[in-house]
Amino acid sequence: MSLSVNDTTAIEVADLRMSYRGVDALKGIDLVVPAGTVMGLLGPNGAGKTTTVKIIATLLAPTSGAVHINGIDARTHSHQVRSLIGLSGQHAVVDDNLTGHENLVMIARLSGLGRKQATLRSRELLEQFNLATAGKRRVATYSGGMRRRIDLAGAIIIRPPVLLLDEPTASLDPISRTELWSEIKALVYEGTSVLLTTQYLEEADQLADAVTVIVGGEVVARGTPAELKSTLRTAQVRLQLAHAVDARSASEVVGRLDGVQSVGVDDAVVTFSTHDASRSLTHAIGVLARTGIEVADSSVSEPTLDDVFVSLAGSAPRG
Repeated sequence: MSLSVNDTTAIEVADLRMSYRGVDALKGIDLVVPAGTVMGLLGPNGAGKTTTVKIIATLLAPTSGAVHINGIDARTHSHQVRSLIGLSGQHAVVDDNLTGHENLVMIARLSGLGRKQATLRSRELLEQFNLATAGKRRVATYSGGMRRRIDLAGAIIIRPPVLLLDEPTASLDPISRTELWSEIKALVYEGTSVLLTTQYLEEADQLADAVTVIVGGEVVARGTPAELKSTLRTAQVRLQLAHAVDARSASEVVGRLDGVQSVGVDDAVVTFSTHDASRSLTHAIGVLARTGIEVADSSVSEPTLDDVFVSLAGSAPRG
C-alpha cells in the first residue's frame, strides 16, 4: 500500500528517526493517517510504538524526520499542534484524590476553558462515558475500566480532531475493553482521527481502517487488516469424521490431493492447510465420500492478524 498525502490527511510522519545513546530506536518511520480514520500501529515490546507517539505528540524531539498534524509542522508550530491533539497513554493520568468531575474540570481549565465551560464540558463527558454517577466519587474508588474511560474523556476535553491512543486497553478485562472500543468507535463516527498503538490484535481488527507493523524501529508491513491477512494466503481446514477409525486412511487420502499441506490427525479430526480453502474442502469431502469415508462436519479458519503479527515479528531483523 503506497502512502499518499492530501488535504484530508490528519497525521503525516516522514522518515522519522530517533537515537538514544547510539541506539537507533526509530529507523525511518513513515505514516499517513487520513482524516476520520483509525490507524493501528502494531509491534512487539520495544518496537518503537510509544516513542513514535511521543514524538507526534511533541513530547519528544526526533533526531530527524518530520511530523505534520492537519498540515501543520509539529516542530516549528508545536503549540498550535498541541491544541489539535488529544493523548491517552498506557496508564491513566488522573488524580486519585479528586472526583471524576473534578479531574475533568481541572483538565478543562488547564486547556483554557472558563470555569462555567469547564463544568458543562465535564458533565457532558461524564454522561457520554456513562460515568455521571461515578463522577461524584474519588477516582481512587474507580475500577480499571472506569479509570481508562475518565482518562479518555480527559483526552478529548477540547474536542481535538486528532487522538493518540497508546495501548488504551492495556490490563483491562474483556468487558471493559469492549466498552472502551465502543467509545472509540463513537469518536471516530463523529469525525475524530485516531492513531492507536496496541498489542491486542483483535483490537486492531475491530477498530483500525489500516495497520502499520513496526519491528525494531522499522516498518515491516502496512495495509488494511484484510490485506495483511491475505498475505499469508494459507487457511486451515478441519474435517470431523463420522468414525475415528477412518482418520488414518482419511489423512493419507487428503495428503495426496493437490494444494494440500501440513496434514494432521487428532482422534476423529483431520486438519490441513491450503491456499484455496473452498476448492480443497469440496474436493476432499468428495474424494473421501468415494472411498467410503464419511465427513460429519467441517470448518475453515482463515488467517488472523495474530498469524500475520507472529509471521512478521518472527521474520523481521532485530537490533
